[in-house]
Order: sequence, then structure tokens, then C-alpha cells
Amino acid sequence: MSTSPAAPAQPQRTDTLIPRQALFGNPTRSAGRISPDGQWLSWMAPSSGVMNVWMAPASDPSAARVMTKATERPIPQHFWAPDSRSILYVQDKAGDENYLLYGIDVASGQERALTPFDKTRVQVVGTSTKVRDSILIGLNNRDPRFHDVHRLDLNSGDLTLVQQNDSYVAFVADDDLALRWALRQNAAGGMDMFEMRDGTVADAPREVTSLEDALATSPAGYTADGRTLYWIDSRGRNTAALIAENTETGEKQVIGQSDKADIGSVMQNPTTGQVEAYAVDYLTTEWNALDPAVKASLDWLDGRLEGDFGVQSRTDDDTKWVVWNDPLTGPSKVYLFDRPAGTLTEFYTTRPELAGAPLQPMHPVEIASRDGLTLPSYLTLPLGSDPDRNGVPNAPVPMILLVHGGPWARDSYGFNSYHQWLANRGYAVLSVNFRGSTGFGKDFVNAGNLEWAGKMHDDLIDAVEWAVGKGIAQQDQIAIMGGSYGGYATLVGLTSTPETFACGVDIVGPSNLETLLSTIPPYWEPMVKQFHERMGNPETPEGKALLQDRSPLYKADRIIKPLLIGQGANDPRVNQAESDQIVAAMEKAGIPVTYVVFPDEGHGFHRPENNIGFNAIVENFLASCLGGRAEPIGDAVKSSTAEIAMGAEHVRGLGGTSAVTGE
Repeated sequence: MSTSPAAPAQPQRTDTLIPRQALFGNPTRSAGRISPDGQWLSWMAPSSGVMNVWMAPASDPSAARVMTKATERPIPQHFWAPDSRSILYVQDKAGDENYLLYGIDVASGQERALTPFDKTRVQVVGTSTKVRDSILIGLNNRDPRFHDVHRLDLNSGDLTLVQQNDSYVAFVADDDLALRWALRQNAAGGMDMFEMRDGTVADAPREVTSLEDALATSPAGYTADGRTLYWIDSRGRNTAALIAENTETGEKQVIGQSDKADIGSVMQNPTTGQVEAYAVDYLTTEWNALDPAVKASLDWLDGRLEGDFGVQSRTDDDTKWVVWNDPLTGPSKVYLFDRPAGTLTEFYTTRPELAGAPLQPMHPVEIASRDGLTLPSYLTLPLGSDPDRNGVPNAPVPMILLVHGGPWARDSYGFNSYHQWLANRGYAVLSVNFRGSTGFGKDFVNAGNLEWAGKMHDDLIDAVEWAVGKGIAQQDQIAIMGGSYGGYATLVGLTSTPETFACGVDIVGPSNLETLLSTIPPYWEPMVKQFHERMGNPETPEGKALLQDRSPLYKADRIIKPLLIGQGANDPRVNQAESDQIVAAMEKAGIPVTYVVFPDEGHGFHRPENNIGFNAIVENFLASCLGGRAEPIGDAVKSSTAEIAMGAEHVRGLGGTSAVTGE
């Protein structure tokens, strides 16, 4: 698909400060969908300042009504029941990630909890094009480690136990809602995959992976007729291919592959389940169509939309698509595509306030590591610094190294609110897919095994040296920032290479890998072997020694540059103790730190007022370190629930108070 940036909507000024609210506040609308029967449109939009689910007839989108009543925490996700009679959504409490499933009856508007349990996290195990009124869900209300599979009648709310689970990581169902596979981690850290018949799991696994293929190989679902089973599979190759298995003969055929990257997203026919197109996401996303009609539609859209685009919802008869469009240097739009009529109608603009804002192009770049790996990366430069748009400023500028979480995740091309925000404040922004990142083949992932704070950090340092050598970054004006693993990388950067960075921003990052592994959520326990093999095994002397050596907590006294830490009090992945303990160590050593805690957040800050409040602190902190621009804090922190536990005096605009709390 096209990736050329659209021309600016209007002349841009280098002095325009994009408000934080425009980038991190509630979007006007998001997550648009069309019901399977094509009769209804749904989307997320604010109601009383909180993101809720809205709905309107497809024939009259202006007749919209709000369907949910969230008053504090935004609803993160919604989707349609297969029979189009209800809208489903998930919601947790204060960031605890115990997501429950709720349903709203379209006709009556009645809303109810479909999984009314405490300390329970729901999983969707299977949906069907044949069985329209039911789905399979997993619930860990019996044992928090394992999800038992239940059949849920979406209209009556009845739950029927299908499979008690005492050891399996996941299940795969067919279009009849019959369980066909049970997956369990093996001693090597890979996966044993057992076939199932009539609720009975086979004695021996039919398919097995070792650790090296564990993150890139799994069954990916059946066609509706059950004749084809799709796999994403990296066995016997580096990058994961898309494979179709004939379930009668067992013959497997590669139908999608790339030497550069794993197969990513796929488009499947809404009723037959046949794969019609697949995506390869290396530096940018490229779609490859297998179905001629789908190819014609994608080509038609490509000729009319600037930048990147994709399909986010389809009707069962496949005549209507909801299409997103990222013009890359403008606010994203969503369209309704009538395939038979050949018409494209704007559904909404996600953030219309960004129209005409000085948004900057993202440059995909390849960076060489010191040992020969290629690190796919993304660079955004401040407006006016690169008039010839070749990805190198006329003179070096301050830079933020923005490190992704996971680490078994990746950065991708496209509009990025953090890139745009920081570039607008005068910084180059560099995001690096360091070894261990997913999507670039198993060799790249496995090169990160046991390399937390080792070669994974070397890759980040190599990227910094690349930016300095290219004349992009000023060597003494580089900050490191990130969330989750990115927060950990920030702490590693300030403890292991204390002279490299001018300052750091750690968001929900672990400081002690031993305590991190000892406090993982219980539903991660079935996968703990993989954590041990990739990070270090605390149950062995050498593994424990490695984890201690790679934990920034034990090197806290080496920190010599300013540090800002943000933490959610209810984080189930990286407990608050991870931040508390390194702050305490710094305090004991007399090292200044600014520490912000949100009592109503978990792993990241999802309430817009909290995200904006923290980012107000971040940009004023960075301005004091690197000299960039900053929107004044104003009432942003007071409007959030931020508690400044320590170090308010180190951030301009916090007033030097020891605590700031806004309700």
C-alpha cells in the first residue's frame, strides 16, 4: 500500500506548539465498526469526557446514541456479536487488567455483565460464522493460573463449561465452536500442541516447537468448512510463513512468506474464513492479495488514499468495509467503503484538531549493530531542521531515544503521537527495533535471549552512535525514555552507561528482574519457562546471578543524570515495588529523582487526564535537561490523579511542592 506522506493541509509554522490535549486527549471518534449484518455502525467517542461505545443505523449515521455508561475509565475495546444483536466490550478496574466481558442488547439498550466475577480475566477462545448466538470464552475464576473454556450464550447470558483447564496455555476452536487444539509449554520453553476430539486431549503432541520457534509458530485457525487449517510457522526457516494445511491429507502449502519479516496480519473472508490477503511488515507494511476481488478493492483504495490504510471491519456479505487511513502527516480518517457501488464515504476524522498542525514525516531507517545485525528503526525530526527532507537535519539537534516495551514487541511505521509530540518540542525522536523485538524472524528474536542489559542495550547504544555519526543528534543532548521494557532500558541506560544520556524517563519499568519474575500475574505462570530461558532462571545459581547483574537496582548509585519515574499503583505486570525500590535506593544514596504515582492506573496511563498530566511533567523535565520547548504545566497535573511522591522541585512548573494531588 502507498506510504508516501500527504501534502500538508495548510501552511505550517515552525513556532506552532501542538497542545498536549490534541495529541493525548480523547479522540473525537475511534475504533469504528460495522455490524456483521450491515445494519449498524459503532464506534468509541467521549460521553461526559470518558470514551464510551456509540451506535447509529448504517442508513443514518447522524442518528447516534451512546450505548454505555463508563464514567471514569475509558472502555478499551468493543466488538459485535456474530448475530448483530448485541455489542460486546471489555473493561477492567483501575488498571488491574482483570478484564470482564459486557454485552449491550441493541434493541433494548440493556447492558449487563456477561462474566460477573471477581479477580477474573476473560479471553475470547472462539467465534463462529455458523453458531451466531454463542462464543467460547476462557475464564480463570476457578484457578487464576488457567483459563477454563466456557460456551457463552450471548442473548441469555448462560455459561456452560466446555473444558476444565489445569495445564494449558491456550486452545484453538473450529467454526463449530469445537475445541481442536490444546497448547502447553514444554520443558525446553517451546510449545507442545495436542489435537483434541470431543473434548479429549490427545496423549502425545502432534506438533512441537523448541524455544527458538515459540514466539513465531502456532495454529492460526480453520476455514468454516474445516478443510483448511492455517499456521503461522517459523520451523525450518527464519521468518514465519503463512501455511495452509489440508486437514484431510495433512499436506501443507506455503501461501505467504518474506525473507525480511514474519507474516503479520491477514484478511480472511467473513463467512468462509479463507485467507484473502496477508501483510508483511518490515520497515513499512505491504499487503499481498491472494483473492482477485480483494486485490481489486485494495488497488482501488490505494489509488484514492494517501499514506497507509487498512480494513478494520467487514460485513458478512463483504459488500461494506470500514477502512482506516493514516496520511502520516495529518489526522487519521476512517471511511465507509461500498464495494459494489465503488464509493468511499468519510465516517469520521479521529483528531480533527490536528488538521494543519506541523506534523512531521517518519523516516524508516536501517541501523547496523556492532556485531552485524540490521536494526529496523524509525526517525522523526523537528520541523524546519531538515528542509530537503532527506532524514538528516542541517545541524545536529537534541534527541530522544524512545524505547518500546515488551521486549517481545516492535515499533512500526505510521503516525505516532509520541514522535509527533517530542519532534514538535524540538527533538529528533529515534525508535529502534533492538534484538529480541518480534516480527523480523526468529534469529532476531533469539539473539536477545539472556541479553537483557547486554547486547539488547548495546543495540540501543549503537543506534545512538549512529545518530551522532550521521549528524542527527548532539552527543551531549540525548535522553532515553520508554515504558515497561522501555522503562527498564532507561534505568539500564542511566546505570550501565551513565555518561551516554543527559537524562531519562522511566514509565512502569522494572528495576529488579528477580522481583519482576516473582510477581508476574498468575495467568502468566503457564509461560514462565520461556521467561526463564530468555531472561535468566532464578531457580539456578547462574541464572539468579545473571538476573542480579542485569538489574538496575543494584547499580542505582551509578546514576548521575536526572531521572523521572512514572508508575501505576495497580500495575499487575510491573508492581509498584519495582519503582519504589529504586527510588528508595537513590534516596539512600542522596541521588535526586522525580517520582510520580497514579493511584488509579496500572501498566501505563489510560485515563487521558492522567496521560496528559504525566506528559506535562515529562516535557517540562526534558526542557530543563535538553533545552527543548514545553507547554506550561498549567492545571494538567492538578486535573489528574498524579501524586508527586518525590522530586517536584526538579521539574519546572511543579512549584517545588512535595505532593500534588488532583481529584
